[in-house]
Amino acid sequence: MSDTVGAFDAKTHFSKLLERAEAGETITITRHGKPVAKLTPVDDAAARERRRKAIEAWLSQPNPPTLGGLDWKALRDEGRK
Repeated sequence: MSDTVGAFDAKTHFSKLLERAEAGETITITRHGKPVAKLTPVDDAAARERRRKAIEAWLSQPNPPTLGGLDWKALRDEGRK
């Protein structure tokens, strides 16, 4: 999947663009409507394998840890203040 974003919006929403790139998207960054850069995911097979194993280990626990009803996005946003 690919998307185009202006330079100002890319600067303003950089962390969200990084999340999208991490999820596999390629984002083209433009200046005055002209493409100037691409934000692409890094193809790191070793990192993907470590993540897969960590997720499998977490899911295989008899009682996986929880946040006790707390909203992880609210906790993340609070930490950014």
